[in-house]
Amino acid sequence: MSQQVQGVVAPGKNEPVRVETIVIPDPGPGEAVVKIQACGVCHTDLHYKQGGISDDYPFLLGHEASGVVESVGDGVTDVAPGDFVILNWRAVCGSCRACLRGRPWYCFNTHNAKQKMTLTDGTELSPALGIGAFAEKTLVAAGQCTKVDPSVSPAVAGLLGCGVMAGIGAAINTGNVGRGDSVAVIGCGGVGDAAIVGSRLAGAARIIAVDIDDRKLATAKTMGATHTVNSRSTDPVEAIRELTGGFGADVVIEAVGRPETYRQAFYARDLAGTVVLVGVPTPEMKLELPLLDVFGRGGSLKSSWYGDCLPSRDFPMLIDLHQQGRIDLAAFVTETIGLGDVEQAFARMHEGDVLRSVVTL
Repeated sequence: MSQQVQGVVAPGKNEPVRVETIVIPDPGPGEAVVKIQACGVCHTDLHYKQGGISDDYPFLLGHEASGVVESVGDGVTDVAPGDFVILNWRAVCGSCRACLRGRPWYCFNTHNAKQKMTLTDGTELSPALGIGAFAEKTLVAAGQCTKVDPSVSPAVAGLLGCGVMAGIGAAINTGNVGRGDSVAVIGCGGVGDAAIVGSRLAGAARIIAVDIDDRKLATAKTMGATHTVNSRSTDPVEAIRELTGGFGADVVIEAVGRPETYRQAFYARDLAGTVVLVGVPTPEMKLELPLLDVFGRGGSLKSSWYGDCLPSRDFPMLIDLHQQGRIDLAAFVTETIGLGDVEQAFARMHEGDVLRSVVTL
């Protein structure tokens, strides 16, 4: 039988979110119902609310989550009721051209639950990134569930479901940061700080944090930045070059998602260096660069989706590193809140007061 739970819905563009009663169907073939224990408040949820993703309202928000599998549908073998899981929004198919070439982190056919969750009047909901986890329970494709060590805090584990994984992966997987490299990270919110953590984990010798907020720069230092640059008062390109012997950084990670900061990243890298775009732009943004500069500087210009992660590989590994004390994922949790506090959490996010507000249930 279907069941009714409480969840956070964005009813229309820029309208305040509200807690509604959600109808969760029994899992069908290849699906799972997960009892949510924690879900981080991510900028992507705010983009959904603001209409920056699509206009397929109403949205069931939340996607950066962990919880316990309650039930599974036919054909599900990788997870079972009682498993503690992190939810991921790129469930690989195993059979597309990327998967068959041994590159499942580029899967071109990721999938979600086929059934729809609804409001009590039958209105179909669009779950954020195919998850919809600002809710007591949610319905997902079983492939979106990744088992991890159940002894970890749910509030910590859930962060790997999006922002923290995106940042760490941008450094390690996409940027291929190596021992002794110089790295600059432009934008020191949750994703940028995670890129700093990933760069430190990979052995970078110099990690330069760039932001316009001194509070964020101070936090970046605690995450592993060796140098900071306030780009409100200092030209970040010149500062990064000065800190790297006049050459520019080996890897520059842009975690803002704006044309202005991407240009800074482009010109702040060394010749044959790498730029990684992990910040999410909006549809109307345009980028203009001299093609001769693109040609003449060489190197790589990359985009990082979800940190080019493979959840089945990366989630358990990063949880293990956290449990061993080698990375501090708990440092990203600024506050824990309830379902009714999400609108206020968006405001705190906009003001730059938090790394992550985490809804706990």
